[in-house]
Amino acid sequence: MPRVKRGSVRRAKRKKLLSRAKGFYQTKSKLYRSAKESVDTALKYAFVGRRRKKRDFRRLWVIRINAAAREHGLTYGQFINGLKTAGIELDRKQLADLAVREPAAFARLAGQVRETRAASA
Repeated sequence: MPRVKRGSVRRAKRKKLLSRAKGFYQTKSKLYRSAKESVDTALKYAFVGRRRKKRDFRRLWVIRINAAAREHGLTYGQFINGLKTAGIELDRKQLADLAVREPAAFARLAGQVRETRAASA
């Protein structure tokens, strides 16, 4: 089997990896082996973080909706259940935005939920 020296391919590969490690602490941005480990770890954390962000935002929305619902005498579960039985299809992101930016509109929704709960009880 003939010998392969790789030449420019090897240099390009290393250069690309070191440019990804730019700004890392001490040798992690300068020496190839430690830079490779650091970049691999960083990519792993970035992958996990993209999924984690979705969880974190949903938690934030639930907290905001719960706080706004409690101002109107409802728990989060009662509010969401009331919306479903009333046939109001707003997702948690929209509800949380309403709770923060349009408290009057959220109050109207809470009123509708209360009416629905009273009618079904």
